[in-house]
Amino acid sequence: MCDTNHSRNTKSKKNTKEDSSCNPDEHKKWNRRSFLQALGLVGGGSMMLANTNLTVSRPSPLSMALSQTENDNILIICRLGGGNDGFNTIIPVYDYDVYANARPLIKIPPSEFINLQENEFAMPKPMNKLENLWGDGQMKVAHGVGYEDQTLSHFRGTDIWANTNLVEEERSGFMGRYFQDLYPDYIFDPPPSPPSIQIGSLGNLIFRGPGNDFSFAISDPARLEQIIENQNFYDLNMLPDCTYGDKLKFLRESTNVTYNYAEAISDAFNRSTDFGGYLEDDNFARQLRIIARLIKGNLGTKVFMVTLGGFDTHNNQIQRHQSLLNSLSEGISNFYADLQASGWDDKVLTMTISEFGRRFSENGSLGTDHGTAAPVLFFGTGLNGNGFIGEHPDLSDLTRGGNVSNTNDFRQLYSTVMKEWLCIDQEVVNKALLGAEFESLDLGFSCDGSTSTPIEGASFAHTVTYSDNQTFITIENPETTHVDIVLYNIIGQKVATLRNEMLLEGRHIINVKEAANTRLSTGQYVYRIETNQSDFSSHLLIS
Repeated sequence: MCDTNHSRNTKSKKNTKEDSSCNPDEHKKWNRRSFLQALGLVGGGSMMLANTNLTVSRPSPLSMALSQTENDNILIICRLGGGNDGFNTIIPVYDYDVYANARPLIKIPPSEFINLQENEFAMPKPMNKLENLWGDGQMKVAHGVGYEDQTLSHFRGTDIWANTNLVEEERSGFMGRYFQDLYPDYIFDPPPSPPSIQIGSLGNLIFRGPGNDFSFAISDPARLEQIIENQNFYDLNMLPDCTYGDKLKFLRESTNVTYNYAEAISDAFNRSTDFGGYLEDDNFARQLRIIARLIKGNLGTKVFMVTLGGFDTHNNQIQRHQSLLNSLSEGISNFYADLQASGWDDKVLTMTISEFGRRFSENGSLGTDHGTAAPVLFFGTGLNGNGFIGEHPDLSDLTRGGNVSNTNDFRQLYSTVMKEWLCIDQEVVNKALLGAEFESLDLGFSCDGSTSTPIEGASFAHTVTYSDNQTFITIENPETTHVDIVLYNIIGQKVATLRNEMLLEGRHIINVKEAANTRLSTGQYVYRIETNQSDFSSHLLIS
């Protein structure tokens, strides 16, 4: 049964033809759950809107844990679809002769290097827009990420990175593991915003519970913009009083859950404005631009996923791969410039994933074939410094297939981000990872409020903490300098100057309410710190 031909409005008239379609004996044994199962809509399923597949959301233990965390941190999962070549993304300069001999025709020459660590690692010049993020301590690289006996299949590899099951087929993802069937009031009382949104791809398992999705998913960002502008609702009045009417009402209620999310997304989108600077006619840039507006509009969604496809570079890799890396670099750079201008950059962490890497040696078609481990890139002010995580794979110790061995398990990265960034309880995280427990890596942040700063090249750092209805800004100052700290309200009006003085080297804790010396209403504020060398901004809450 399908209701897609019925008009969507708020003033439908009773239809006698619709009434006459009632049969008191028709489908007597139906129930709402079996009806949704038949439609693929149990709890949270998919439906078509403007010829685009959408997925409704539903609470689960994990999504509830996300919504109850004490911070407002957000995670962006950036999927590099097709299998990214890590060796031409983060170039092993320390072993360049071995690298160049394995890739005589597709190697990146030293003249094209952007040095990340002198004589150790570099990026190619198409990634030049990320140089500032690295220099500002907003980028880290995890070496050799993968898992044992890594598959070289696109489909299986994508599923494993989503479901974390290395042994068996698993149709649920790590972010949706604890999806539960028994939420009888979900259709009538859905959460105010979807716990996850994915743009640019459909069908990924990451946000799926057992058999059902709980993300708002759409393949084309242009369609999402149309939904934002034109969300409508199905009328629930004047339906026939029979089994058919009950089914029709329930289907429309289910569809309206999606439209409710469309309305919440639209409201958040329209509460913010475009930053500018994103590449025009670039699908990846458009995805990030939309997400930035939703974040700035306080949608409340904790996890987003975007996709940049095309990394299956079996041939003509030089041009194809460098174009993709340029798109990644431009998009991420503009995204964080956008967030920094609105004070959100320290609350948004981005991590890249890809179903596998590429083989170390080039093939005969000026490309590379499916491989194993590859680097994962992290972006965000919350990283509190640049650096590398783990050891780079040994290029002289390849498998019989010519692949490197992983040195970081991807599940350990997931575990660290979930526990230390999203602040999800360790027991919940372990269950999400199918009972596996991993020690946290040092990515520069922690849910206990502490941060790690590299000893060499220490930089100015600032964090916000909350205690006893008070808000504090903690500053780590590497050297004595003049600081000007100004507090603004959410519409950009100056509220107070918190500091305008010479600040000695070391740690300084500022009680915002006391320093403001004026009455502060409950709500969100933005603070800006100017020093002799640079300026910083972020947001905080006053309770």
